[in-house]
Amino acid sequence: MAVYTVHEPPPRGASAPEPERFVFVRDGFSFWALLFGPLWMLRHRMWLVLIGYVLLVSVLGWVLRQANAPIAVGFLINTLLSLLIALEASTLRRFTLARAGFTNVGIVVGDDLDLAERRFFDAWIKKSAGADARRLPAALRMSDAPSPVLGLFPEPGASP
Repeated sequence: MAVYTVHEPPPRGASAPEPERFVFVRDGFSFWALLFGPLWMLRHRMWLVLIGYVLLVSVLGWVLRQANAPIAVGFLINTLLSLLIALEASTLRRFTLARAGFTNVGIVVGDDLDLAERRFFDAWIKKSAGADARRLPAALRMSDAPSPVLGLFPEPGASP
């Protein structure tokens, strides 16, 4: 089971939150951040983190050249830095989202992202239905009258 943190985007005016803009960040080790650190940062639009990474690698390279360190030492340091980025990838994403104005609205557990989204939005609808259903987007509002139709057909007994 994976653990995800849920981040709500900053509101656009006085409108209701948009569920399709919510971001789910999986907690734990990131294999792609280990293999392709800078590209992974670009993919997730983590500009400040990327700038810090480039500066750190540049300074470390300069220090190692000034110290006449063997190439193996540079390789080991770069490998350890990549491992650190992979271990802290979710923290770096949460940092970037917080700087962009996203708010952490919860934690959800699921086997995969689809199940985690379903669990979060089910709980969110139940919580919002009791408090203020007008805050929910139209796509998530529950109608008051139950429909006699189950499925995609417009009337009971209709066939495709």
